[in-house]
Amino acid sequence: MTKAKNFPLHADLETVLVSEKDIKKRVKKLGAEIATAYGDEEITVVSIINGAIFFTADLLREIPNPVRLDCIRISSYRNDTKSVGQPKLLQSLTLDIANRHVLLIDDILDTGKTFSSVANMLKKLNPASLHTCVLLDKRGRREVEFEADFVGFEIPDKFAVGYGLDFAERYRNLPCIGVLKPNLQNPPEWA
Repeated sequence: MTKAKNFPLHADLETVLVSEKDIKKRVKKLGAEIATAYGDEEITVVSIINGAIFFTADLLREIPNPVRLDCIRISSYRNDTKSVGQPKLLQSLTLDIANRHVLLIDDILDTGKTFSSVANMLKKLNPASLHTCVLLDKRGRREVEFEADFVGFEIPDKFAVGYGLDFAERYRNLPCIGVLKPNLQNPPEWA
C-alpha cells in the first residue's frame, strides 16, 4: 500500500491498495490467461455494470479472441458501504448466450451474492461454458460460497473505490484502487 497522490480525488483516499501501473500489468496477464483458457473460441462477455466497465474495457483490449459483449445491470450497494440484501436486476441481457462460451466479468467479488446470483441466472440460459472473472477478490466478506475462475487481486476487507468501484456513484474515475477515508463514507449530504 502506498500514500495517495497525483490525482485530485486521491486526497479522499486513506491508502492506495493497487496502483495504476499494477492494474495495467495484471490486466494484461489476465487477458493472456483468458485467451489461453478459451483457445481460439469466440467469447461472449457479460459485464456487470457500472462497476466493471473500466476493467472490462481494458481487459477486452488484451484478449485476441473474437468477442461479443453484453452488459447486465445489478444493484446491490446503492449509497451504502455494505451490500444491502439481495441483488436486484435492473437491466438484463440483449444477446442470446445459448451454446456460447460466456465470460462473466465484475469489478469485485466480496459477499458473493451478486456474482453467484448472476452466474446462476446465466447458467439457466444454457451457455456452452461459463467462466467468471473479477478484478478484486475480497474473501474476508464472503457470505455465499463462490470462487471466480480468473482473479486480478485479492484485497483486504476495506471499502475500496477507484477504477470503476464507487461510493454513491463517485470515485469510479480514479486510475488506482484505494481505501476511502472513513470520514467520507456515508456523509449526510450524499444520502
